[in-house]
Amino acid sequence: MAMGAAATSVRAETLESALARAYGANPQVNAGRAGLRATDETVNQAKAGYRPSVSLQADIGVSSSDRILTGGRLKQTTLPGGAGLTVNQTLFNGFQVDNNTRRAESNVSSQRETLRFTELTTLFNAAQAYMNVLSDTASLELQRNNVEVLEEQLRQTRDRFKVGEVTRTDVAQAEARLAGARASVSAAEAQLRASIGIYRQVVGVEPRQLAPGRPLDRFVPGSLDTAIDIGLKEHPQILSQMHAVDAAEAQVKVLEGQLYPTAGLQGSVAQSYDRSFANTSNVSASIVGRLTIPVYEGGQVYAQIRQAKETVGQARIQVEQVRDQIRAATVSAWGQLEAAKARVIASQAQVQANEVALNGVREEARVGQRTTLDVLNAQQELLNARLALVQAQRDRVIFSYGVVQAIGRLTARFIALPVAAYSAKTHFDQVKDLWYGVRTPDGR
Repeated sequence: MAMGAAATSVRAETLESALARAYGANPQVNAGRAGLRATDETVNQAKAGYRPSVSLQADIGVSSSDRILTGGRLKQTTLPGGAGLTVNQTLFNGFQVDNNTRRAESNVSSQRETLRFTELTTLFNAAQAYMNVLSDTASLELQRNNVEVLEEQLRQTRDRFKVGEVTRTDVAQAEARLAGARASVSAAEAQLRASIGIYRQVVGVEPRQLAPGRPLDRFVPGSLDTAIDIGLKEHPQILSQMHAVDAAEAQVKVLEGQLYPTAGLQGSVAQSYDRSFANTSNVSASIVGRLTIPVYEGGQVYAQIRQAKETVGQARIQVEQVRDQIRAATVSAWGQLEAAKARVIASQAQVQANEVALNGVREEARVGQRTTLDVLNAQQELLNARLALVQAQRDRVIFSYGVVQAIGRLTARFIALPVAAYSAKTHFDQVKDLWYGVRTPDGR
């Protein structure tokens, strides 16, 4: 590739290592992981409905009484107090706990797919940023070389003007073309600085000695139809939306559970002291079963159920909408990749032809058959062809990543990046059955 000159060091950063850096350090990806860990806790929150709730109560005070009784007067000061333990256990609530748990698990699965989508989007952005720095660096070098060529061209033109071989117009044309080339260098430098800034934002470090990027052809499907089939089956946005349908259906069942009877047990034990008289105590204990049968709630629950059913229908329609979007994105990415391949071949031929043409125009100009403007135009056409080749080579790599992204496979695990893959299941397993504790699994 023409951009390969941007890096020659043995320790040069490679595209794969840049992607690995982005996978481990990109704040958007890490924020998505933190959000997923927070969503994991909703499963434990839902399971809390299976567990008893326990509370302790205690009280102490001062009581003073002055009573006149038959035959005498009773005056006393006591310190009444006590302590008690209450346990509540739900036995049945219309399967609301079961359905709340299923809904939470579906939301976790949906969030995992959302994280996977964030991952593949970030990796694609990192590949794009990497190739932009490479192509902008190569473009800047071409622009600088063009300035050097035009400076030499201007010097020769001025020498020929001094001996009367060309006119002042030829000199002005060479000067104008050189001024434009210098402006192009400034624009190329600005573009490279902008690309470096984006690279730093996505990858997390400044680009240093980038090695040539290679297309991801080994993971590109053999045909467009195969790519579409893979995308419709595996793309995280589709899977996330399908889990959202499951969560919406579970919500309907949760609301329907509010129309069912509820049953529960409450057990309590209490010890009290000096409630009425000094030096007295009392122990009480009870177990109470409660059954509640809803009769009418003003129609609110019924409306909520109907609303939830419409939400399920909306979620199902959105699944089809996302499928259409993925299909369109896959077709677009595939077309861009095919066009980029053709542009690379055409641009290479164009560069070769323009090199031959420039050499011919220069020879003809030496014998007076071509003007200075002809030479300048041929030089500009060659520069444009080389810049187009750099752009085509950049697109060739980026759009190969674009196809893999469009079908949902641009993940660290699938393309075997040299990095430890993040396991969402590890944290889920650590917290799904925790009964107590405020520390997170990482110690916070």
